[in-house]
Amino acid sequence: MRIAEELINQIVAHAQETTPEECCGVVTGRGDEALAVERADNEFAHRMRYRISADEMFRIYKLADARGEEMLAFYHSHPRSEAYPSQTDINEAGGLPESLHLICSLENPDAPSVRAFSIRGNEVEEVSLDGGT
Repeated sequence: MRIAEELINQIVAHAQETTPEECCGVVTGRGDEALAVERADNEFAHRMRYRISADEMFRIYKLADARGEEMLAFYHSHPRSEAYPSQTDINEAGGLPESLHLICSLENPDAPSVRAFSIRGNEVEEVSLDGGT
């Protein structure tokens, strides 16, 4: 997926603003190019879990559709651990096997990192994030 540094910075800012709880949201765009980051409320408001409500998903879907975009990826943060899917992340991703999952780690607050993963069953594969235009 191609994603501009500005959008990565928006995800990092969201993670920093919500720490110590996990943040979550959706990346929208066209094809493989990310064009927007849509923040969502974490229904769980928890340090180690997140959920985007059906109402929030519908709101984001309508915003993206109005712009001629689609939902390309889901994102969330790991306030205290690395940017790698936890077993909970893997289990939760089962309902969205074709989706890309971005994780923002604040494990090292001075050097946040964002990585992307494809999760199918128990198989986790890192996907490269290329700078956008």
